[in-house]
Amino acid sequence: MKVLITGANGFVGKNLTAYLSERKDIEVLRFSRDDDLSSLPAVVGQADIVFHLAGVNRPQDPSEFKTGNTDLTRLLSDAIIASGRKIPLVYSSSTQAEQDNAYGHSKLEAENILRVLAVDFGTPVYVFRLPNVFGKWARPNYNSAVATFCYNIARGLPIQINDPSASINLVYIDDVIRCFVSLIDDVKVQGFYVDVQPQYVITVGELSEKLHAFRDSRNTLVTEAVGTGLTRALYSTYLSYLPPERFTYEVPKYSDPRGVFVEMLKTPDSGQFSYFTAHPGITRGGHYHHSKTEKFLVIKGEACFRFRHIVSGEFYELFTSGDKPEIVETVPGWTHDVTNVGSDEMIVMLWANEIFDRERPDTYAMAVGTEA
Repeated sequence: MKVLITGANGFVGKNLTAYLSERKDIEVLRFSRDDDLSSLPAVVGQADIVFHLAGVNRPQDPSEFKTGNTDLTRLLSDAIIASGRKIPLVYSSSTQAEQDNAYGHSKLEAENILRVLAVDFGTPVYVFRLPNVFGKWARPNYNSAVATFCYNIARGLPIQINDPSASINLVYIDDVIRCFVSLIDDVKVQGFYVDVQPQYVITVGELSEKLHAFRDSRNTLVTEAVGTGLTRALYSTYLSYLPPERFTYEVPKYSDPRGVFVEMLKTPDSGQFSYFTAHPGITRGGHYHHSKTEKFLVIKGEACFRFRHIVSGEFYELFTSGDKPEIVETVPGWTHDVTNVGSDEMIVMLWANEIFDRERPDTYAMAVGTEA
């Protein structure tokens, strides 16, 4: 299948091109503002589906709204009609098409051209009235508050907020692309207008707070809930604006004669991740918890874990090593320790179900002792 993308060098076009380039069954045809308009009919004639993403939203001359949005859409429609084929067309319009402004008028006129193409010529047309689209590769300091905020905050630059309570309607680029691609695989979808879901609403102030929290997490080590929904999408977007020299950051390392201890990541409600080392013969631990739990994974070396019930005195001992991925859990009410019984340095990953609280550590010293 040959897929034509107009505006292929734009924000949405780049993302769609990247996704389609991963498929063996698709050849991407590109048309951008660098191409001569006279070449459009020929490239349209090769296409099996057209994604019309080209447009103008920040012109120096308002007349460019008409030429870049309305007139270009008419040329594209005429090219499809001239091809003699009902080539499906997907159009990225805007929610501004409902507004009384020059940009909105040009988008609405483009929609009307495509409605004629659909009704009079039977061409499948899918119009997406997109709200603010955000994600990687959006242009900062242009027409996206998310892109501008991400770019500036990632570089330690100030941002300007006029009204923190103002709401922004957002849709994530990956969700837009997913919806676009679904039309390639099933162009029998009914309807002229198509919505992308999910859509999000956030205030400018809330957006700023989230992005600053992402920045600050490198110091606090406390991450936001970046695994789902809007926070996931915003975090991915924020990271995409980091300059390469900020791809890395240091975390504190605590050293003593036993080895080192390093905290990597903390979460508000799912504990924290760290690792520690131990020299040969060194024992770490010798304490118990009433509620706190931990998971240990030896990734290098050989370890002996010992446990003793703090009431009954029951003793248990086990051995594990980096050669065999095996999780060892500490159990509330059992004092425990771990000893490096190998000849090399031992490295152990550690997850605790809560962030260490110095005021309420739930950690009580008690030697495990020997089996006897």
